[in-house]
Amino acid sequence: MDWSKYPNFSPDEFKCQCGCNGLVISERLIDVLQSIRDEYGRSMRITSGYRCSAHPVESRKIERGGKPGTHYSGMACDVGVSGKDAYDLLKLMCADDRVKGIGVNQKGASRFLHMDVKEDGNRPNIWSY
Repeated sequence: MDWSKYPNFSPDEFKCQCGCNGLVISERLIDVLQSIRDEYGRSMRITSGYRCSAHPVESRKIERGGKPGTHYSGMACDVGVSGKDAYDLLKLMCADDRVKGIGVNQKGASRFLHMDVKEDGNRPNIWSY
């Protein structure tokens, strides 16, 4: 992937945080993210990108008999954001038809918006945590 096309993001932001530093990321996700960032006009702090099967969130899903999520496939990221900034970013995500899933967590200390570009018809398009 040519990261020079994405002046506001770097591969390090999307590496798995379990300690393995693995990185599988969809170019489509980064294309959409950069486009939204250009419109948003503010920095976007990536709090979670790729998650390998050893990542605590993904391993719990697998242990319970579920499938790994969209972070595992490299098609999702979480952006740390709150308040009016979250509202503004949420509007842009909702307006972009390339965004297929939006998760909203705006309570507690770790507030974020989840965004993914995984196309499948069997899940909600927007949800809250």
